Amino acid sequence: MNEMTFAFWMGVQMKRVLPFFLALAFSAPAWGQTVDDRGAKQLSNDLSRYIGKKVLDSGILKISADGDAYRIAFDFNALIRANSSKDPLTFNLVPFAMLVKPRSDGSWSVSSDLAPNAFVDVEGPHGVRFSVSGSAFSGIYDPRLAAFTSGAGSMAGMQVTSRDPKEPMDLSVGAGTSTLNASKSVGGGVDFAMTQTIADFVETAIADEGETGLKVPVTMKSPRMSTEITGSGVRTKAFLDLLGFAIVNQDEASLKTNQAELKSLLTSALPLWERLEYSYRFDGISVGSPAGNFELADLSATTGLDGISDNGKIDCRIEATGLTVPQHLLPSWSAALLPTDIELSFGGANLDLDSMLRKAIEAFDLNKNPPLSDEFGETLIADFMANNPKVVLAHSTVRNGSIEVAMEGEMTFPGKKPEARMIVDVAGYDKIVQTLQTAAKSDQQAAQAFPFALAVKGFGKTLPNGRMEWVINAKADGSVTVNGAMLKPADAVLDGPLTDPSDATAGDDDNGGAKLQP
Repeated sequence: MNEMTFAFWMGVQMKRVLPFFLALAFSAPAWGQTVDDRGAKQLSNDLSRYIGKKVLDSGILKISADGDAYRIAFDFNALIRANSSKDPLTFNLVPFAMLVKPRSDGSWSVSSDLAPNAFVDVEGPHGVRFSVSGSAFSGIYDPRLAAFTSGAGSMAGMQVTSRDPKEPMDLSVGAGTSTLNASKSVGGGVDFAMTQTIADFVETAIADEGETGLKVPVTMKSPRMSTEITGSGVRTKAFLDLLGFAIVNQDEASLKTNQAELKSLLTSALPLWERLEYSYRFDGISVGSPAGNFELADLSATTGLDGISDNGKIDCRIEATGLTVPQHLLPSWSAALLPTDIELSFGGANLDLDSMLRKAIEAFDLNKNPPLSDEFGETLIADFMANNPKVVLAHSTVRNGSIEVAMEGEMTFPGKKPEARMIVDVAGYDKIVQTLQTAAKSDQQAAQAFPFALAVKGFGKTLPNGRMEWVINAKADGSVTVNGAMLKPADAVLDGPLTDPSDATAGDDDNGGAKLQP
């Protein structure tokens, strides 16, 4: 078990995973039903469709009437006891419960703690411990949407400790809040939004430098961290149907017998969602190390992902401002050139995943080994590439004062070979050259970089606004041009194979190249 992964998931992500797990508990509308033992049994039967009867029979989860609500109690230690694995694992999660109350409109009111205290020990000194204080969650769940129409959570703080002997880690955060909501999407599925904010993020880790035996302490701090996840057209009901199918058909024979139903459920789940976007932001970051402090005034990142479509796209954007590094780590002249602000946008376009998946769903046969032949897989990839997928670098910038480097471009793969076009334009390029020229008098690194900077300038084109521009074209034949000037010619074309691979150096010419046989 990866301790860092476990700590992150069980700590911060618990608040995001829990609402989905809660959804499994009330898949049927409530309609203001009377709360009693009979209703608790019915709720248990509804839940067993998604987690299996074994979970209920073994005591991992218990449902009982509690006043005007149902109490759903989780005993994670029972889950470990039911695990037949012989791994040297000690696992403890304090049991916790949620209350679910039926509403007259068919929805459910839900309240619970967000996460219990826990520890995980693996092979003695290894392990993770975490605790969450003052946590609470409440919301309204609509079974007809298979989503929370509203919800809110909070916590007073959280602490996570990894006891890995090589790379121990301590993580603490202060007060945090979260919200979520969802509504029916016009095009089908559910539109939802989730937000989370956490104060006083502090992580201290000891990096093991391996053979050197050095233990390097690193501390990362941020006064505030926030995240946001939004989705449109998410096929929540289809996901639950697939989960229910998986529980009923856990053995291989049953899967093979019912693969027609599986294909139907998979097809019905497409496109999975119309669009998902995930973003996070640190309002200031400082990283302390023996080398000094590295700081950012602000760091944010956003990822957007289309659902399965015939022309999908992926977008990623990273923004960082106010970068500072310890001055003693760099030559004094480099301060004027070191980027302080970065905006980087990249992704993919023309991604035809819909055709690939639909063909794969139709063609796979669980009675064959493999279910899809290698030849079919090659055909799928060829069809995907025929749609001209692109790697895209959207307008991106790197800045330091009056110096700004902007770039954008794209890469395609005609004939399975990459072909790229990029435009780079720079404001303040003369300042870069002048800085290197002055520093070259006393610094060897600057002396080596200065001729290169002059050569690059020679390929540039001065724009009316004073910026310098380079249009770079790299063709599939291996040739590279800059502003129309040939920088590298096309690769040589081989007329035929060598007579014998083991005789590749036989008959070398004066330049050491092998002679090719027609």
